[in-house]
Parts: sequence; C-alpha cells; structure tokens
Amino acid sequence: MPQVPRKRLGIRWNLSVAYITAIIIAVDAAVKAWLRHDLPSAGWHISKGIGIKIQYNTGLSFSLSSTHGLIVAVVALTVAVVVLVAGMGAAAGLPTLGFGLLVGGGLANQVDRFSASPHAVTDYLAVGNFPVFNLADIAVTVGVVALLIAVIQNKKLLAR
Repeated sequence: MPQVPRKRLGIRWNLSVAYITAIIIAVDAAVKAWLRHDLPSAGWHISKGIGIKIQYNTGLSFSLSSTHGLIVAVVALTVAVVVLVAGMGAAAGLPTLGFGLLVGGGLANQVDRFSASPHAVTDYLAVGNFPVFNLADIAVTVGVVALLIAVIQNKKLLAR
C-alpha cells in the first residue's frame, strides 16, 4: 500500500470560526433570557427614538414569511449549518471574523426559536421606525459586511 503524506489527508478546520460562533450564541442567549425575565412590559426608553422592547418574530428578518414558522426555521437552520461547514475552512483574518459572526448570529436566532416559548426569535432593540432587531441580527449583518469587504479586497475567503 502506498504511503500518502498525512498532511494531504487531514481536514484543516479554522476553529476560530467555531469560537466566534459559540461566543455569539452564548451572549445572545444570555441577553435574550435576561430581557424576557426582567424587562418591564412597557420596555425601557433609552433616548429619543431608541429603546428596548420585546417582540417575537416567527418569520425571517423583518417578520417576512411569519405564517410559515416551522418551514422558515428548518430552512434557516439548514442554511446556517451549511455556511458553518463552509466557514470552518475560512481563510485567516476578515473571512474568519465574517463567517464566525454570520454563522453565530444565524444559529443564535435558531437556538432562540427552538428553545424559547413562544417558538419565535426574540427581538428587542428598537431604533426609530426601523423594525425591532437583536444582537444576533447585528452579528449576521456585520458578518456579511466583513465578507463583502474581504471579497472587494480580493482576499481568499476559504483557506482550501
């Protein structure tokens, strides 16, 4: 049997993506649990046009497709897992941060959707007339922007 160098057979995972993902999921879950437990029903007014109030979203971003909650949840979870697997091969630097934030935010919302009661994503940041959102939504947005910047700068997204 021919000898094959070990390095060629190994899969190189970027564990930093997994660490960022785990941190986003943990922080997001803690904030949502705290607010669901301790936020007064009227919410908190922070300043003109900015506040914290809980809303439950059974759909996608901005409550799109809110009537198909289970289908949305399964599709979103599937997409998040596929992006996680791809992202585990991310190149160092901005792509690692982008994939970690994108997957972390996506999975954080799915963890919330499946673990909370009601089975919906907990949104709580209210800014002006913009739809209410949460930390996981911010992570997804910043992750996408980081990946777009990496592409514009002609950086390799994947180390493979």
